[in-house]
Amino acid sequence: MGSVERLFNRERTIHQILGAGLVADVILWKQKNLTMGILIVTLAAWVVFEKSGYTLLSLLSSVLLLLIVILFLWAKSAAILNRPAPPLPKLHLSEEIVNKVASFIRDHVNTLLSVSQDIAMGKDSRSFFKVVAFLCLVSFFGSLTDFLTLAYTSLVIILTIPALYERYEDYIDKYVILEYRKMQQLYVFVDEKCVRKFQKWILEKRKLC
Repeated sequence: MGSVERLFNRERTIHQILGAGLVADVILWKQKNLTMGILIVTLAAWVVFEKSGYTLLSLLSSVLLLLIVILFLWAKSAAILNRPAPPLPKLHLSEEIVNKVASFIRDHVNTLLSVSQDIAMGKDSRSFFKVVAFLCLVSFFGSLTDFLTLAYTSLVIILTIPALYERYEDYIDKYVILEYRKMQQLYVFVDEKCVRKFQKWILEKRKLC
């Protein structure tokens, strides 16, 4: 990467950060045919949902109903005609997999609860502003579109922004780092002039009570 300063002081390439596998190849358009195929299929699915009036839940229900009916009739006819049954794999979740999933969920939920508690108690001003900004963005975009359109738009962003960033990362890193330093200065100013004074005022009020 040379001597150019990178975002978050990273030393790995975007391809390595994304796992350096098939997923990274698709996102960064190193498998152009596959990436284009995903975009076309997703666009077709979005158009079908928008024009047919189907919702995701109703479509899934219809597909599952059709699948169950086909498998049921196949199994019954196979028993009557002495034919092989449907080649279904064994549907079973092992205790090990369940424990791993439960442990993964527990760890992340506990982390989320810990951060939420720090924010609610006023211990982490930076995380507070980040969460407020994120929720405002979610609320804003949620008011403009429906879930399916948002999901398709998110996929398009995932399959375009990283590739564009990899191509122009020298210029992007330079300007983003410059703006980030300006935002840090603004944050320090707001924290010293407003947040800390407000916290000090609350403490004084508590002492008086």
